[in-house]
Amino acid sequence: MEVLVVVAILATLIALLLPAARGAISTARTFKCQMSQRSVAFDFQVWADDTLHPARGDDELPVAQGGAGRNRFRLETFMESQYGIDEFWSEPNLNTIRLPDRSGRDPMRCVEVPGEVVLTRFAPCSQGGVGPATSVSYGFNIRLQWSDRLYQNTNNFQVTLTSAVLEGYGEVSPATLPLLLDVDGRKAQEMDRSPVFTGPLGNSDPMFYDGWWFPGKRHAGKVNVAFVDGHVSTTPDPEHEAGWSWDFAPSH
Repeated sequence: MEVLVVVAILATLIALLLPAARGAISTARTFKCQMSQRSVAFDFQVWADDTLHPARGDDELPVAQGGAGRNRFRLETFMESQYGIDEFWSEPNLNTIRLPDRSGRDPMRCVEVPGEVVLTRFAPCSQGGVGPATSVSYGFNIRLQWSDRLYQNTNNFQVTLTSAVLEGYGEVSPATLPLLLDVDGRKAQEMDRSPVFTGPLGNSDPMFYDGWWFPGKRHAGKVNVAFVDGHVSTTPDPEHEAGWSWDFAPSH
């Protein structure tokens, strides 16, 4: 009888403590994801700074040679530097790299996303350089990759950025300008889209439609979003947060 009483008490205690333990684990994992995003946002600030930035790969080439020219860069080039792909490839004897690699390197990873990330040589992020879609953690603001103003006037679908992005080009506060967020790679795959870029429906350009919008609500139904100024917010509805500059398009 005494053994049964002890077992019953232990079972009750476990039942009471398990939800709290699960909540603590979930909070810790959310925080770890936020720290990962903050690290990427910090690296972006350094990358965008004309004084601090490291080598910007092919973007340093003149425009006539396919580069971005002096003091300009592409968002996708920054992403490739984070993953170490395309012109930043460091394994000349390998055509693919699986992350985490042997040294434990696993950039831009949310701890809630399982599975290996496979990096492919000679391919940019949006063209198969990073996959599979279901293993990709973060997507970058598609508005910083494509500009409706340039889209209307040129055949170049990529906009080049300058250090002025750190100030929102004087048009918006960098604290309201999303840089990257958790994405649902499975949903992106179902839409036949690359998960490395995302953004909600735009008001000024039919190019930005719902086919690019797949936020990953994996933190108790919420999404972590990092901004250009470096801070990270968590929300259940990133598309409709008041004051967030999803419609921003670079104009310089």
